[in-house]
Amino acid sequence: MQERKPITTSKLKKMKQDGEKITVITAYDYPSAYLAEEAGIDVILVGDSLGNVVLGYDSTLPVTIEDMIYHTKAVTRAVDTTFVVTDMPFMTYHGSLETTMRNAARIMQEGLAKALKLEGGLEIVQAVEAITSAGIPVMGHIGLTPQSIHQIGGFKVQGKTNVQAQKLLDEAKALEQAGAFAVVLELVTDEIAAWITEQLSIPTIGIGAGPTCDGQVLVFHDLLGYGPETAPKRFVKTYANVGGMIKQGIEQYVKEVKDRSFPAAEHSFQANQELVGKLYGSN
Repeated sequence: MQERKPITTSKLKKMKQDGEKITVITAYDYPSAYLAEEAGIDVILVGDSLGNVVLGYDSTLPVTIEDMIYHTKAVTRAVDTTFVVTDMPFMTYHGSLETTMRNAARIMQEGLAKALKLEGGLEIVQAVEAITSAGIPVMGHIGLTPQSIHQIGGFKVQGKTNVQAQKLLDEAKALEQAGAFAVVLELVTDEIAAWITEQLSIPTIGIGAGPTCDGQVLVFHDLLGYGPETAPKRFVKTYANVGGMIKQGIEQYVKEVKDRSFPAAEHSFQANQELVGKLYGSN
């Protein structure tokens, strides 16, 4: 098997030019990232969705920069060639540029990410320009932006009107001009996602944005059916029911401990009889 070369921003742009689809998955820990790389994934996103998926919050808003650094360190320790992108969490890039740059530097230096992802459009262009000017690659994210869920008014598909469509295109182009190497399109109508993808020189990564984006991203736990059962998402395909298997395994463990069939002799270690005799005071 040919040795895999590290994925870079240049490689991702060439994949778009060559018509090769880009595969992206979220992962939040060492074993998940290790398995994703072994499976041949191109990009791992350490998403602030870990707030919902791993930490049990009802949104991404409580996620801190310390959370993101902690999980990014776990992911980057697991991979050699996969390109790792980390979300900048809520309100870590909307204040002064000095604060934004300090937060960006922390994630890169402490988490060892290869790039950062920022949600938003025209309002974050200045932050994107500053971060990319410092040599840090930035992935944009427009459409449904979970950090702005309360402002948007819920999980609504974007790009259903002419005004929305033009706004999305303007934002995508502005992010490209600001130096972003790629842009995520979330919950955008198929037609508008295709229209935007065609007009950008940088890759588009879709989630609920149809098949014409240059790449696709899914959450590790959604893809594998791993975690609490939630309302099904139309844009997700579950490729394995790992959660069901884990539950069955734990149920069997509970049963065997309760009925005393585990641990059995093959799971135990025996001392020599002389020591046993001394412990119990027999000759």
